[in-house]
Amino acid sequence: MLDSLHLSPWATTAVAALAAVVAAAFGHRIAALLALRATRPAPLLHAVVQACVPVMRVLLPLVALQMVWQAASDEQRYIASVRHLNGLLVIACGTWLLMRGIRGLANGIIARHPADVEDNLQARRIATQARVLSRTAMSGVFMAGLAMMLMTFPGARQVGASLLASAGVVGLVAGIAARPVFSNMIAGLQIALAQPIRIDDVLIIEGEWGRVEEITGTYVVLRIWDERRLIIPLQWFIENPFQNWTRNSSEILGTVFLHADYRLPLDPLRAELDRVLETAPEWDRRVKVLQLTDVTERTIQIRVLVSARSSGLAFDLRCRVREALVTFIQREYPDCLPQVRMPAAAEPVQDAVRGSGGSSIL
Repeated sequence: MLDSLHLSPWATTAVAALAAVVAAAFGHRIAALLALRATRPAPLLHAVVQACVPVMRVLLPLVALQMVWQAASDEQRYIASVRHLNGLLVIACGTWLLMRGIRGLANGIIARHPADVEDNLQARRIATQARVLSRTAMSGVFMAGLAMMLMTFPGARQVGASLLASAGVVGLVAGIAARPVFSNMIAGLQIALAQPIRIDDVLIIEGEWGRVEEITGTYVVLRIWDERRLIIPLQWFIENPFQNWTRNSSEILGTVFLHADYRLPLDPLRAELDRVLETAPEWDRRVKVLQLTDVTERTIQIRVLVSARSSGLAFDLRCRVREALVTFIQREYPDCLPQVRMPAAAEPVQDAVRGSGGSSIL
């Protein structure tokens, strides 16, 4: 029995492979503990190491196995196929490692700039750049890894050589077919660098009010106020105008319009506005204006302008002010609500109709 194991080429190779896997696993455990402890003072590098540790647990044994297969005799049966398969796994894990490293770097950058503060404009700008650029880089790494795996097949290299003769036609067709993909990738880079939108920005698109919830490599997710989600391609933001309420600051003005009778005095209404705003937590004390902005043949139009720290607070403040001023007019000046007046000359005609018992004279 021992002689047969000694004579079998795969027995020695299997023992060496097992020893290599055990040594790689032990080495990974020691190296991971040392790397995590050494990078703890550097949060950014620590985040990259944390993201790469799980992948290295798989990659190191594969690299050790590849070294064993390469050292084995070429005369062993199926050794070429085993080398090829293990090589593909090494390339796949290497690609996975780079992608995890890029994601860890982006997460580390975002963690250093938390967005849960009142003035988070800088944090949202950095988060948008980190996420968009990291996803673009990860897409490039994935395509490069896939190309390397395909190039390990001799048939793939032969197909590539045969296509060089018709590269013009193939390139044209591929360019037309891949135009949406590349246009969105370029749009993603433009958004990451120029930043017309950022994570958590308040946008008005197609009449919908919402916040930017996610920016991927091909589209943007807009969270509508009623919890719906609007999906917009990245290219749309480059080609179409839209409203961004938090481009430079989250502070915003809110407007309330009221219609009343001509007899309504404005000074008591201004005093009531002052009283309401003094007790309103949504008001940031920047802007407080009540003006008569328009008149019609029946009513006057009153515009109230107030300010808040964000669009959400501005909406709540507008509702508070509108309700308070309407209640004030109803309580103090009910005769100054919008009315429809009949001409004085119409009163005798009405009296004549009532005196005739409602009969008509033809």
